[in-house]
Amino acid sequence: MRYEGKKAVIIGGTHGMGLATAKQLVDGGASVLITGRNPLNIESAQETLGGRVQAICSDASDMSDVTLLSAIVGQRLGRIDFLHVNVGIAELEPFDEVTEASYDRQFAVNTKGAFFTVQRLSPIIGDGGSIVMTSSVADEGAEPGMSVYSATKAALVSFASGFAVELLSRNIRVNVVSPGFIDTPTKGVKGLSDEERKAFKEIGDQVTPMRRNGTAEEVARAVLFLAFEATFTTGAKLAVDGGLGQKISAAA
Repeated sequence: MRYEGKKAVIIGGTHGMGLATAKQLVDGGASVLITGRNPLNIESAQETLGGRVQAICSDASDMSDVTLLSAIVGQRLGRIDFLHVNVGIAELEPFDEVTEASYDRQFAVNTKGAFFTVQRLSPIIGDGGSIVMTSSVADEGAEPGMSVYSATKAALVSFASGFAVELLSRNIRVNVVSPGFIDTPTKGVKGLSDEERKAFKEIGDQVTPMRRNGTAEEVARAVLFLAFEATFTTGAKLAVDGGLGQKISAAA
């Protein structure tokens, strides 16, 4: 099997892109531990993947949880081959309506949480292993209502470059996957109603040059390419966005 004997941790692996990545790993024979904050999502993921995955409750914005996670992973898996930092939240607000609370929530998870997760877990990644971080097409350019979210993701890309340099001596590769509009249960945005999610998907279909939203499985394949196949690639960002971030003109 493709990932037989591999050990992986997915931060934010209980739904959407993280869950799709976990499924492809366990289907390929890997031992996988996933985390999430929502107990209902954890239960659902465990039911979906069964005994092939370990699902635990851990909050990336809570430094005590991040430190505890390192110990748990070490106890349950020992050395790991792959860490996927897929956690993130988006609160879309015009900049003049952003509050300190919403600003802090997004940076706490998307930036601080991601940074310290890598710091705490990197000692148990085996030499020659890999890290993939999930950014967003919004990490470049600007869109109304996305000033804070975009900044958190731009910082994440910068962190990945720094990690790639600092872990080079251990031959640990660090790369970024940058999705565009992806058809996931939450659409990556906090608090959307069913109608708003439908409208968000329709916008993605319209503005994406390939005229559709991507799937979680397509992102997962890109993540696993960076994780295990791209053995001469580090410090890179791979767009999975249907051409949106590349300013490709959509066909008429």
